[in-house]
Amino acid sequence: MVFSDSSFFNAAIDWLAYGMWDLHWWEIVLFTLAMTHITMISVTVFLHRHQAHRALDLHPIASHFFRFWLWLTTGQVTKEWAAIHRKHHAKCEQPEDPHSPHVHGIKTVLLQGYELYRAEAKNKETLARFGHGTPNDWLERHVYTRYSWMGMVLMLAIDILLFGAAGLAVWAVQMAWTPVMAAGIINGAAHYWGYRNFEAPDASTNLSPWGILIAGEELHNNHHTYPTSAKLSVKSYEFDIGWFYIRALQMLRLARVKKTPPKAAFGAVRAVADEKTLEALIANRYELMARYAKSMRQTVRLEMAAMRERSADVAVIRAAKRWMHRDVEKVPAAVATELAKARAASPMLDKMVTMREELRQMWLNTSVSREQLASDLHGWCLRAEASGIAALHDFSLKLRAARV
Repeated sequence: MVFSDSSFFNAAIDWLAYGMWDLHWWEIVLFTLAMTHITMISVTVFLHRHQAHRALDLHPIASHFFRFWLWLTTGQVTKEWAAIHRKHHAKCEQPEDPHSPHVHGIKTVLLQGYELYRAEAKNKETLARFGHGTPNDWLERHVYTRYSWMGMVLMLAIDILLFGAAGLAVWAVQMAWTPVMAAGIINGAAHYWGYRNFEAPDASTNLSPWGILIAGEELHNNHHTYPTSAKLSVKSYEFDIGWFYIRALQMLRLARVKKTPPKAAFGAVRAVADEKTLEALIANRYELMARYAKSMRQTVRLEMAAMRERSADVAVIRAAKRWMHRDVEKVPAAVATELAKARAASPMLDKMVTMREELRQMWLNTSVSREQLASDLHGWCLRAEASGIAALHDFSLKLRAARV
């Protein structure tokens, strides 16, 4: 069959316009979302949970797939990502933190998070100190690291081949997805807005109880509380889709989970709070203190309702509800006066805040022997149960029933 020059030209124009797949616009959108979803799963499972935190082991087949996919869609160098993330945990919210919104400002991290990341990737000291244990095989040295940009060029060619001119838009979304979602939203918003299950020693928050769009990374407070856990959800209403894929890989024998969040067990109430009780408190301190915080919030609501009837200052009530159960150093100086007024107006709340800090110091104090700490804990329980405050009494009994 002989083609005229015009028919060949028209065919070429059609191919450039529509590519090999002549799909509807919504089909292209779905394809793009599927591709970005695979990228986010690669980031959270391979780079984050496997490489940076060693929360799971991956079979070489799975590991190499993720490395190849990230090379295509992000140009990400594994050693750089793992090193920068480990430094973030080691120096969280401190001046050395590569991307804390409390250091650099929330606007900077949201809009220029990728630039902060690239700047830190040039820090040889960071790579040397925090980049240990990452892949160093022939592929990593001669392809993925040396030609990190080439994968993205190859992805561009594939997108244009499949979709023609629309492939440019597909590729642009793929390239922007990780910098916006991870470098911007997780590093920025997840240290600034959201809810906290645990009083982790930083400003991390959970953006949503459903970790789907960013593959489970939305549950950032949970992660900073238990950084070496392969599972990021801890509450019954939370969903971590990254964990769903890890379980699937585990069923296929392509992954082995090493650690998940600890869970406090409870038995009979011990007559005396002893070293076993102390061990359970230290091992499950975040969960147990979350229970204490829940009791405090309930007490605050009751006390504040009484204060409202007495026409107390609204600012005092608002501050008590939001900050009374938080660590002292996490309370902004701007609300310290309101909290002091709330404590002065309620001896019950003042007692609960004081005893909460005493309890917290038991795992922060490294200069006291184990025997002395156990004795201090027993004394704390006796005072809590004799306080006349129901919330303290009930928590003390729960604490004496805790097991590792």
